[in-house]
Amino acid sequence: MFHFIYNTFFHLPLYNALVFLTAIVPGHDLGVAVILLTLIVKVVLIPVSHKTIKTQKKMKEIEPEMAKIKEKYKDQQEQAMKIMELYRQHGVNPLSGVFLMFVQLPIILALFFVFREGIYLASSSIYGFVSKPAFVSTMLFGIIDLTQKNIVLSLLVGITQFIQVKLSLPPTPPKKEGEASFGDNLTQSLSFQTKYVLPIFIAFVSYSLNTAVSVYWIVNNVFTVGHELFVR
Repeated sequence: MFHFIYNTFFHLPLYNALVFLTAIVPGHDLGVAVILLTLIVKVVLIPVSHKTIKTQKKMKEIEPEMAKIKEKYKDQQEQAMKIMELYRQHGVNPLSGVFLMFVQLPIILALFFVFREGIYLASSSIYGFVSKPAFVSTMLFGIIDLTQKNIVLSLLVGITQFIQVKLSLPPTPPKKEGEASFGDNLTQSLSFQTKYVLPIFIAFVSYSLNTAVSVYWIVNNVFTVGHELFVR
């Protein structure tokens, strides 16, 4: 059931959109089609992602007040009540970001797998009404071969991912020795891994996959960074 829904409403429409864009772009450049489809999807998702970024921004703004509450109220139940009260005062719903992320996730995953697989012109997955390109050029702008691994693009994936994460993560306030709780240490550790380890991991993953995925990741990250800066 899940596979049918994913395939029918996410994977196949995006795959056919990529075929259509490849057919209409000059030179049937697959790389340009990847860039265009990524931008189209990001624009369509702007209402959802905009709300997520605004929620993250508000969470950052109230971080100092949350720190004061945690310092003042040591009882966990009372602390939770005060934090929820703070959320209500500022109109923040911390769970909305998680919900909106799950709304975007199937689309982002489908886009990823479509770019990873590439275009097979004899595929039965292509809708009958979609114009097929006469051929598919895997040379992005006639310079970058999408069928070959590209370490420069993989490094750009890691760098843009780092910038995106650095902008989106709230700053971790420093703690004096002995003051940091287990929760504080865990948060700091997760923040460090997300900020520094994740971009390196994603750069390695992108290098192991086809270069079209790297192009997608870079465009996606740059767009998200631009959106984040715009909201700020």
